[in-house]
Amino acid sequence: AIAIKLGIAPFHLWLPETLQGINMKTGLILSTWQKLAPISIMTQMSHLTNLPLLMLLGITSTLLGGWSGINQTQTRKIMAFSSIAHLGWMISILNLGPNLTFFNFLLYTMMTSTLFLTLLAMNTKNMTELATFWSKYPTLSAVSLLSLLSLSGLPPLTGFIPKWLIAQEMVKQNLILFTLIILLSSLLSLFFYLRLTYTVSLTLAPNFSFFTLPWSTHTKNFMAPMITPS
Repeated sequence: AIAIKLGIAPFHLWLPETLQGINMKTGLILSTWQKLAPISIMTQMSHLTNLPLLMLLGITSTLLGGWSGINQTQTRKIMAFSSIAHLGWMISILNLGPNLTFFNFLLYTMMTSTLFLTLLAMNTKNMTELATFWSKYPTLSAVSLLSLLSLSGLPPLTGFIPKWLIAQEMVKQNLILFTLIILLSSLLSLFFYLRLTYTVSLTLAPNFSFFTLPWSTHTKNFMAPMITPS
């Protein structure tokens, strides 16, 4: 029941469609505040959890969250699959380090809230609209750029810290293969984060010129004169 509430794969099918059908403010609450109670319950019951089951759910969430988000163009669906992938990291370390799970959730809440509020301020719903906002809102575009890179886990940004700590703890527990798999699965999420980053920062909307050029005001007759024999 808690896995369904959080949207952990394979119980995640309701989350992307629900986020797509609601507005940004409600989506922000659903992605952050609504997950606080289930995460708190799971951290308090971490000693009763089954480690292999949590690892399986974690790998499934990171793989499905990253793979399903690659071909999405709607920002709310992308944020939904981002949430699923991040929950995979949180659930994987729950049995070994519940404090790391809660720390990861707090940082995820901060980064996701920043990105949601930025998208809300720019009133954008898909990637096509994102490409038009760099010239209109350069400050908000820069904030969204940093938030996306942080969510992707690139160093030296904030999102890199929990992933590094989780991977370090798993290596200490001799879970080398699992650590390698979950790190490789995070590359899928990195792809669509970088695609969003490219759309926000490196693409510009087409500019149409409304000025009449001198050479376009004259019509020329390029038809050669017809010569007829007399």
